[in-house]
Amino acid sequence: MFNKDNCSSEMKLSITAFEKELKNIRTGRVSPDILKSIVVESYGSKTPLTQLSNINNIDNMTLSINVWDSSLVKVIEKSILDSNLGVTPQGDGNNILLKFPELSAERRKELAKIIYEIAEKFKISIRGIRRKFIDEIKDLEKEKLLSLDESKKHQDDVQKITDTSIKNVENITISKESEILKV
Repeated sequence: MFNKDNCSSEMKLSITAFEKELKNIRTGRVSPDILKSIVVESYGSKTPLTQLSNINNIDNMTLSINVWDSSLVKVIEKSILDSNLGVTPQGDGNNILLKFPELSAERRKELAKIIYEIAEKFKISIRGIRRKFIDEIKDLEKEKLLSLDESKKHQDDVQKITDTSIKNVENITISKESEILKV
C-alpha cells in the first residue's frame, strides 16, 4: 500500500539538504561552517579540513584555523586558495588566519541570485519526488490495489505535502536573502 510518510520524509530530507547548502553562503558574519566543504589531501587520502584542525571565529570577519599537524599547513593553505572562497590564508606556525573582506552591495546581490538558483534546484528536486510518488499511486491504481477515490485522495495528499515543502524552501530563501542584503 501507499505510505504518505515516505513522501513527507523524502521531501524533508531535501529541505534539510537545502539548508545545509545555504550554510556555505556567507552572510555578514563569517561562520566556521563555510570551511566544511574543504577537503585536504593528507596522509594519502582526502580528509575534511574539520578533521585536521580546530576552526574558530576571532571576530565577525576573521577565522583562525589551528592545524594539529604542522606539516599540513602548506597543503591546507593551498586547498583554501583552490576553494574559491575569496580569501587568502595567512600562515603563522600551526595557525592559519583567514580575513574575509566585507561584502559589497554588488556581491550581496550576486549571493542573493545564487540563493535563488539553489532554491530552484531544490524545488525541482521536490517536484521530482512528487512525480515519483504520484506515479507509484497510479501504478497501485492500475494494479487494482487502490480504488479511484483512494488514488485521488493519496494524490491530493502528495500535492499538499509538495506545496508545504516548496513553501518551506521559499520561506528559507527569503529569510537567507534578507540576512544577506541586511548591511
